[in-house]
Amino acid sequence: MQQASQTSNRYQTAIKLIDKANTEDPNIEFIAATKKSYPKELLYSQRMTSALIRISPDASIPLRLATHAQHIQRWKIPRNSYPDGRQGYRRWRTELGKFHAETTAEILLAVGYEDKVITRVKQLLRKERLKMDPECQILEDVICIVFIEHYLEEFAAKHDEVKILDILRKTWQKMSPQGHAVALKLKLTKQLTTLITRALG
Repeated sequence: MQQASQTSNRYQTAIKLIDKANTEDPNIEFIAATKKSYPKELLYSQRMTSALIRISPDASIPLRLATHAQHIQRWKIPRNSYPDGRQGYRRWRTELGKFHAETTAEILLAVGYEDKVITRVKQLLRKERLKMDPECQILEDVICIVFIEHYLEEFAAKHDEVKILDILRKTWQKMSPQGHAVALKLKLTKQLTTLITRALG
């Protein structure tokens, strides 16, 4: 019982430290429903954890930690610090994965997590063995669902329909059948539902 309590306390402390790091985000997102503003990456981490609970309520501690830390301090490596184009984008994403993994590892080490857990969290954040690692696939599903539920509408407002449909098809391909099932149950606007239907059709 004492060990379980220590595990819980350590996890909660790690989550608080990840949140603390993300409160430093200078980018602010306003939520009309609550009429409040939040640091962008702090809000993203909360959305990620909420989606994980829906998809995999029994997720392991490493997966929970990696999910919450998916975008930790992302603003420190902006997209425009890399060249335009697909190659520049891939380099940026690779470096982000390494950065998120190392930043999270420092927090987990500070709160007393053993090497095994830290290594596993880093593997997940770097998306190692995607499609072969069930937990990595769950994380990818969560990422896609959070995009569709919370960021697709804004994306759709900034791009033409051809671009939107292309992104939706690519997003769908990244997901598992379980992820598809969750995504199809999301409460979206009629416009977004129509776009998804067209992309899948």
